Amino acid sequence: MKIFDSHTHLNDEAFAGQEALYVQRAEQLGVVKMAMVGSNAILNAGALRLASEFRQLYAIIGWHPEDAKDFDQVAEQQLREQLRLPKVIAVGEIGLDYHWDTSPREVQCEVFRQQLAIAKDYHLPVSIHTREALQDTYDILKAAQLPAGQIVMHSFNAESKWVKPFLDLGAYLSYSGVVTFKNAAYLRESLQQTPLDKLLVETDAPYLTPMPYRGKMNEPGYTYYVVEGIAKALGLPTATIAQQTYRNTLKVFHLEDNE
Repeated sequence: MKIFDSHTHLNDEAFAGQEALYVQRAEQLGVVKMAMVGSNAILNAGALRLASEFRQLYAIIGWHPEDAKDFDQVAEQQLREQLRLPKVIAVGEIGLDYHWDTSPREVQCEVFRQQLAIAKDYHLPVSIHTREALQDTYDILKAAQLPAGQIVMHSFNAESKWVKPFLDLGAYLSYSGVVTFKNAAYLRESLQQTPLDKLLVETDAPYLTPMPYRGKMNEPGYTYYVVEGIAKALGLPTATIAQQTYRNTLKVFHLEDNE
C-alpha cells in the first residue's frame, strides 16, 4: 500500500532536527510521498530544503493569509524565483482566514488574487486554505478561472452544500484527520458526496491529529489513519482509498510514480 500525504509541515519547528525520523516512521505506515507546505519566507525555505534533502518529499510554497500583510514586491520576486526550483509542485498554502484576522481581510483577498495569478503564470496547481471564509474563497477562485484540476482544497472542512460548487471549479477535496472526529458527521456527509477521483488525503501535521491519536502531536505517517477513517466511512477497503488518493495526488501535482 502506497499513501501520499498531500499537505504536511515537516518544516514546522515541532519537527526540527527529527525530520529523517518522521520520514522513516511514515514509510513504515505506507506513507511514501509527502508535500511540504510553506506559508511565509521562513517556512517556504524550510519546505524547499527538505524537498532537496529527501527524495520522497516535495515543496509547495506561497504566502498564507495570516502572513499576507508581509507579502510585498520583494516577497513576490523571491516567490517567483523559488517556483522555478526543482521539486516545487504547487503554490500554497494560499487563501483566506477570517478566524484569526492576523492580516486585514482586504489585504488577504488581494494577496490571494495575486498568488492565483502567479500560479497561472507558472502553470502550477494551488493549495487553498480557507477558514470561516468559504464564500469569498469560492468567489475569488471562480473569478481566477484556473484550469480544471489545478485547485486543491486543503483540509476541506465544509458542509455538504459546498461540495458541488468547489467540484464545479475543477477542485480536488483533501480530507484531513478532522474527517475521523466523532463530532464531524457533517464532514463525512461531504465525503460521501466527493467522487473518488477528486479525493485527496493529508495530515496537516503537526495539527489535526486523526483518531485514534487525537490529542497527541500529528505526524505525516498518520495519513494512514486518515485513509483508514475515510475507507470506514465509505465502506471500502483501506487499500482502495490509498491507491485512489495516491493516483489522484500524482495527477494534480503532475508527478510520476517513481516508487
